[in-house]
Amino acid sequence: MSKEIVVSGIRSTGYLHLGNYFGAIQNYIKMQEDYNCYFFVADYHSLTTHPNPKDLKANVFRVLAENIASGLDPNKVALYAQSDVPGIPELFLLLNMIVYKGELEKVPTFKDKVRLQPDNVNAGLLTYPVLMAADILIHRALKVPVGKDQEQHLEMARNFAQRFNNRYGEFFPEPQVFRFNNDTVKIMSLDGIGKMSKSENVNATIYLSDEDDVIRKKIMKAKTDGGPTEPNMEMPDFIQNLFLLLELTATPETTASFRAAYANCNIRYGDMKKQLAEDMVNFVRPIREKAAELQKDETLLRKILKEGAEKANESAAKTISGARKLVGVDYY
Repeated sequence: MSKEIVVSGIRSTGYLHLGNYFGAIQNYIKMQEDYNCYFFVADYHSLTTHPNPKDLKANVFRVLAENIASGLDPNKVALYAQSDVPGIPELFLLLNMIVYKGELEKVPTFKDKVRLQPDNVNAGLLTYPVLMAADILIHRALKVPVGKDQEQHLEMARNFAQRFNNRYGEFFPEPQVFRFNNDTVKIMSLDGIGKMSKSENVNATIYLSDEDDVIRKKIMKAKTDGGPTEPNMEMPDFIQNLFLLLELTATPETTASFRAAYANCNIRYGDMKKQLAEDMVNFVRPIREKAAELQKDETLLRKILKEGAEKANESAAKTISGARKLVGVDYY
């Protein structure tokens, strides 16, 4: 029995952080055992923000290394760069012929980008959902693990698949949001404002590349309050976030002791943050060190990308061949 196909990608900008790990990578590691997984570094998508060309390769290699260091096995999944699969831009072109300018202009993320970078409203930003659809449909994937902020893009991919099928014949499955389990972990920024980010609130985000002392300083500066004023008082969300981080990295006994202290109104946040800092250091350090070693071995990383691209291109070629025949671009 063939395994179901799962596709997901991550942009090659910024540094991976705890939100990426617990919100996505942790589930990728579980998926690789039971699904046919295609995980790619979205280097084409990153071009919409005009990164320095000199930085692009290092960014791609870093993201690749951090994913592997976190537990992804290149022997179990296809790990590849988006730009190494020419079928993706070809399918992107075919899909653009059935997508309309008006529907793309209404996408909230496009409106946000226009507001945030008014001097760089390029066509790539407008057609981002079409390229994302091509990333998914190129493997005819049914399951796509995405965050809440990407669900509309996935809905658009379904719409594009339906539109293609209605016009040319049944071909693409309709990709669905994939939740590996119901315990989706959302990590807040340590300053209590929004979520951890690859590019915002950098001093309140724990990156997988952070050194030990940097982690300690960030944790010790994490937002707290004056403590509970009555037993079993409900926690503010930023305090809940600290306990969540503790649960994810400390022993159950450690977490239970601090929860009891909070419930009994004698919590000492300083002690809790010192404990959390050390547990967080112990969690991040092996990932950081393994990723650093991998980044020194460009030959290995190129080999992994090449082998991943071969797997992805084998899948993509079948899709492009079928799509070309249906569209009529098939002369031999």
